[in-house]
Amino acid sequence: MVEQKIMSVVPSSSESSTKECDVFISYQGKDTRKNFSSHLYEALMQKEVETCEDEDIEKCDEISAALMKAIEDSRVSIVVFSKNYGSSKWCLSELIKIMDCKKLVTNNF
Repeated sequence: MVEQKIMSVVPSSSESSTKECDVFISYQGKDTRKNFSSHLYEALMQKEVETCEDEDIEKCDEISAALMKAIEDSRVSIVVFSKNYGSSKWCLSELIKIMDCKKLVTNNF
């Protein structure tokens, strides 16, 4: 049986033309890396949408400054919620940063 995936698209902190990535994808690797998320990443790249994911950034115990910057520097964040997303400290840290960026956008309008 295929699990249902819920996806959310969240604008990042600004629409500046200096953004590093068009899209940042946040997902729980064990759940979706080899299926949904990798297909999404490839589809976006084929359409020449500059896409970042945490796989592109060196891992450590805590969410890194490079990852925070990648989220901030993306035009949009896509969150792929899955069974184990909420149990990942890394994913939840990404989600908090994404939501903080969304608040900045909302408050600036």
